[in-house]
Amino acid sequence: MSNKTSISILALTLVASGAITNGRFVGPAGAQAAAAGNALGVAKTDAAIGDLVAVTVMGTEITEAGAAIAANALVEIDAAGRAVTKAAGVTVGRLAPGSAAGAAGDYVEVILFPN
Repeated sequence: MSNKTSISILALTLVASGAITNGRFVGPAGAQAAAAGNALGVAKTDAAIGDLVAVTVMGTEITEAGAAIAANALVEIDAAGRAVTKAAGVTVGRLAPGSAAGAAGDYVEVILFPN
């Protein structure tokens, strides 16, 4: 990842129902979140099916960008569970002040929104 910081106000431990990658959004069913869908939060570690995984559900978290994202932009989820600029999907957060992505694979700090 990077030297960015996060502020986890609430993290929940889930049993992974699918493979989950650290720094990507997790859906309500306990697997990596679907494109444009709802998210419970962001995974703090990698997890395989059946593993316990901590998910930040409230606060800010470092997540992987799926494309360039401008500072302060609202974000949704792409097909790989990464943050992308909000289009027609569910708004899951906003980039934290001072955070922006120049390209896919960059890491950004996202202020998580309940959804």
